[in-house]
Amino acid sequence: MFASAPPEGAPLHPPRTARPDAVPFLAAPGVELPGPEGVEEFWARMRERGTPLIAPDPQGSPEHAAVTFLWRGTEATRAVQVMPNKLGDPRAPEANLMARHPGTDIWHWTLRLRRDWRGTYDFHVDEGDGPEAEGPGYWQWLRTRRHSDPFNSRLLPRRWGGEAVSWAETGELPSDSDWESRPGTPQGRVTEHGVPSGHLQEERRVWLYEPPAPAGGSTGPAELPVLVVLDGEHWQPKLGLANLLDNLVADGRIPPTAAILVDSVDSGSRWRDLACRPAHAAFLTEELLPWVARRLPLTDDPARTVIAGQSLGGLSATYTALTAPHRFGNALVQSASYWWPNGPEPEWLTGRIAAAPRRPVRFRLSFGEQEWVALPAARRLRDTLEEAGYDYHYREFNGGHDYLWWRTEMAEGLTGLLGRV
Repeated sequence: MFASAPPEGAPLHPPRTARPDAVPFLAAPGVELPGPEGVEEFWARMRERGTPLIAPDPQGSPEHAAVTFLWRGTEATRAVQVMPNKLGDPRAPEANLMARHPGTDIWHWTLRLRRDWRGTYDFHVDEGDGPEAEGPGYWQWLRTRRHSDPFNSRLLPRRWGGEAVSWAETGELPSDSDWESRPGTPQGRVTEHGVPSGHLQEERRVWLYEPPAPAGGSTGPAELPVLVVLDGEHWQPKLGLANLLDNLVADGRIPPTAAILVDSVDSGSRWRDLACRPAHAAFLTEELLPWVARRLPLTDDPARTVIAGQSLGGLSATYTALTAPHRFGNALVQSASYWWPNGPEPEWLTGRIAAAPRRPVRFRLSFGEQEWVALPAARRLRDTLEEAGYDYHYREFNGGHDYLWWRTEMAEGLTGLLGRV
């Protein structure tokens, strides 16, 4: 165990850090926009083609593109703000305001991005029904006027509910087809349960994935590898993690694996449980895994057991594996909040890793290049793992704090951690 208890009473938000570099804005759109007489034909093309528009880089780099976001306004539209994931600075929200093309209802905003960018984005639209633009609270109000892109059919379920979020990419990137249900692929069984917990002093909802039986009636593994996923209420009911597991198993990329997806309940419970809370780690290790083992033939081999999490969940997955390496030998972590806590003893977990003997845990870590708040702490933790002699894989992708990338990283991480067991 770590020598000191985790800090308590830290603010429930990340550090308020300004973006260190400017958003790569281009003043001119990447495509020619029509005059008033060509507007209807233009929008008809957009409905057929889809948005945003990807055009060659005006500076001539084959590795970059001009990405033009478009919104069709009304006579009442006063302002439109476009917010690609982590491609904006909350301290300078005016930098993400779109411009209206003269004499038309076309609003546009263009970025110069590398051709390996992928991200979700929202529009926030002022239709004249709110406070004055210079008044107090305007930007907070505008963020409530959220819309997806009506000219983009690529959508992802939103984390805390509401309208789905649009997404785009600038080039040929790893496919997300592993997340789609494939006709004819054997399907595992997903069941929902309430697991009583003395450590949490409440019942916690979980989703249990049991892999499909081996084809031809052959005998499956005597003990199943185990995947524990935090924020399970999003990963299964909304994103459909079972589809991914079905496909990876069918393709032989991982062995038949049981998965336990744990509900985070709500934002307040999430901050309480996933910020290195010993009671939550004990629930997973001492109560949840034994509860599932009474229902499925789970392995007790930590080398075949993975805990996965993102953001605060990534912090918690790391903490849980390090405090219970006898049970969790692998941590699959994306965009973890290693800056925590925001206050005294920042990056507490990194300090504990540096001070403690190396534990038998393998790490698969990934972070978005646009995560300017999380990335410095992530790199320091990576360096600490290196100095301590841990087995780890670390990479940075061209994106933000985004389930769009996290689901891709989930597929690759599971293959890397379980594909060889």
